Amino acid sequence: MEEHAVASVDTRPERLLDDLRTFGANYTEFTRRFAAWLGLHSTDAAALAEILYAEDKGVPLSPARLSERIGLSSGATTALLNRLEKAGHVVRKREHTDRRIVTLRSSPEVRPQAMKFFGPYTERLGAEISRYTSAQLRQFQEFITHLSDTMDSLLAHEYHALQPGQRPGAQENGGETPTS
Repeated sequence: MEEHAVASVDTRPERLLDDLRTFGANYTEFTRRFAAWLGLHSTDAAALAEILYAEDKGVPLSPARLSERIGLSSGATTALLNRLEKAGHVVRKREHTDRRIVTLRSSPEVRPQAMKFFGPYTERLGAEISRYTSAQLRQFQEFITHLSDTMDSLLAHEYHALQPGQRPGAQENGGETPTS
């Protein structure tokens, strides 16, 4: 596999973070267009995409885990799942020996639709990724994992229970807003 080289790469951290934000915005736009294509609200389509992705990874979601992934309360997630189930996109199953545990599955009808919509996306991104060596991909994966871990930590600590106007991290200082 030939090593991918880009002429005059801008390695400033600001540029890299800007490119990551652009990728995130583009991913959100794909989800929004998937929603429009299926005739769903964007939040419903984002939930459906999470369910499909989890199934593809072999780790189907529970309603509680879906709620965490899409940032909705359990009540709002229940209403969302009711809509997706009524539309025939999602099925709730009790596959675990503990029958209280609910597993979310995409319906047999929606998977081919999702594959049709996301097929070009998957093919093009796969082709782009294949241009890099295994060593480069491992390094990039490590980088992305560290960024994700940092963001998870920030959300769990500095930005957890943040009050309007409060500086992130101030709750660890007795609620005071530190001055710069």
